[in-house]
Amino acid sequence: MFAGSVITSDPPLTTVQMLWVNLIMDTFAALALATEPPSHEVLNRQPQSKTESIVSPAMWRNIFGQSIYQIGWLLTILFGSKAMFNLDYSNSTPFYALGTDEPS
Repeated sequence: MFAGSVITSDPPLTTVQMLWVNLIMDTFAALALATEPPSHEVLNRQPQSKTESIVSPAMWRNIFGQSIYQIGWLLTILFGSKAMFNLDYSNSTPFYALGTDEPS
């Protein structure tokens, strides 16, 4: 959203679309946590040190790798979709549908 808004000066998604994306993503994350079965091993583990990192180096590598991968695909779709899907529109056409009361 940030890159699309800065580069094209028009947000790729409207506010309502972003709210739907957040609603769906948060719902699935909550379901994943809520449906995890309880485990007695969690209570038997030793506490971790205050100085121990929450995110391991492997997790950082995966976070950055997935970020670069997804940003690459999203920018490719944002700027290359016209050529990839043979879409016929001008660069001044908005990313979202205008209301019916707008002149055609």
